[in-house]
Amino acid sequence: MNLQVDATRVGGRATETDGEGAAEGGASEDEPFDVLTTGRVGVDLYPLQSGVGLEDVTTFGKFLGGTATNVAVAAARLGRRAAVITRTGADPFGVYVHKALRALGVDDRWVSAVAELPTPVTFCELFPPDRFPLYFYRTPTAPDLQIRPDDLDLAAIRAARVFWVTATGLSQEPSRSAVMAALAARGRRRLTVLDLDHRPQFWPSMADARREVTVALEQVTVAVGNVEECEVATGTRDARAAAAALLGRGLDLAVVKRGPDGVLARDHGAEVSVPAAPIAVVNGLGAGDAFGGALCHGLLAEWPLDRCLRFANTAGAIVASRLACAQAMPTAEEIDAVMGAGQRV
Repeated sequence: MNLQVDATRVGGRATETDGEGAAEGGASEDEPFDVLTTGRVGVDLYPLQSGVGLEDVTTFGKFLGGTATNVAVAAARLGRRAAVITRTGADPFGVYVHKALRALGVDDRWVSAVAELPTPVTFCELFPPDRFPLYFYRTPTAPDLQIRPDDLDLAAIRAARVFWVTATGLSQEPSRSAVMAALAARGRRRLTVLDLDHRPQFWPSMADARREVTVALEQVTVAVGNVEECEVATGTRDARAAAAALLGRGLDLAVVKRGPDGVLARDHGAEVSVPAAPIAVVNGLGAGDAFGGALCHGLLAEWPLDRCLRFANTAGAIVASRLACAQAMPTAEEIDAVMGAGQRV
C-alpha cells in the first residue's frame, strides 16, 4: 500500500491527502508575505567528517535544503513573514520538509506532494576552504520542477513585498511555465528577484540556460548571482560589466557575488563594492542563500545599498562557518554582533 502523507498546515496536524495539493491555514490570507520564494526544496545529507570523500564517510547529518527554501528560511530568521512555493515527494522526507519549514518559521501552505516522485536528496563532500562537491539525487525529475501554473496563488504572488524565483525553475517544464506565469502576474513589480542560481547538471547546455534566463530577466527588477552565474546570464565574468549588462535589461538592481573578493552591486544611482567578511570556512554551501535572505531583509528595510551588502555578506559568512544550510541561518542579533565586533567568523 502506498500511503501518501502530506503534512500541510491544518491546525498544526499532519494529514493524509492525495498528494496533489497543500491544505489551507496558517496566517491571515489578507496579510501579504514579506518574502515569497519559489523553487528547489530537498533534504541535505551532509557528512559529519570533513576532508574525506563520500566513500569513506560513516555518518551524516540531515538538514532542510534547496535554494529557494533556504532563502525563505533566512528571511524568516530575520523576522520576516516568509513562505515558499514548492513540491516534495509523498514520502517521509516530504513530511520532514513540512516539519522543518514550520519549525523554522516558514509558511508551508503552498508545499504540495507529487505522488510518483521521491523528495530530492543532496549529498556533499567537505574539503574546506573552497571545495564542496554536490551530488543531486533528482531523477527522473524533481517534484519542485512539477510546479504548474494552475498551482499558483497569483494574488499572493502579486501582493508579496519580495517575490524571489530561481533560474533552476526555468530548466524544465512545467516549472518553467509556472515561473513565467508568476512573473507575468507580478507585472515587474518592485523587488521581483531572479536568483541566477545555475546548476549545469540541470540543463541540456549553457546556451539553453542563457536563452531562458534572458527571457526571465525581462520580467524582474533585481538579479542576484555569483560570477559564474552572471556569465551564463550576460556572457561576461567581469563583475562590473555583468552588472551593467543586467541593468541594461531594465533592472533596478544587479548584485554580483565574487566569493573571496566580496560583492559588487549596481543600481541606477551608484555602484557599491564591499569586501568579503573574514571567515573560517566549514561548509561554503548555503552561504549565498543566507546572503539572499539577508539582502531581502535590508531591501525591505530600505537601507542604503552599502549597509544591505555588508549585512548580507556577514550572514553568508556565518552560514559558511557552520555545517548546515537552512538550520544554520543566523538571526539579526547574531549578524549585528559579528559586524559590531568586526570579528572573524
